[in-house]
Amino acid sequence: MSEFSLSDLERIVAARAKASPDESWTAKLVAAGQTKAAKKLGEEAVETVIAALAQDRTDLVSESADLLYHLMVVLNIAGIPLQDVMDELQRRTGQSGLQEKAGRQTP
Repeated sequence: MSEFSLSDLERIVAARAKASPDESWTAKLVAAGQTKAAKKLGEEAVETVIAALAQDRTDLVSESADLLYHLMVVLNIAGIPLQDVMDELQRRTGQSGLQEKAGRQTP
């Protein structure tokens, strides 16, 4: 089993975000801004759903990796540490998903 974690990915994204956009896809996404990175995240989310619906394990693994990577880029641009997301997930574990959804404000 791999010892690689989302925290490792977060550190790699942060380091690569500081590189030249000519040398790093991450830096290129960061330089393009949140809108471009968020669109790319959305594309990867759709591709992940398509792979899941097709029940294609190989593609689902690959697209999920792309999705997590692009999420880390979007969080990096927004200045949101992964720990904030993990804290929110931990907060939610104290209640059922149905309770959590019922407690959300609806627009």
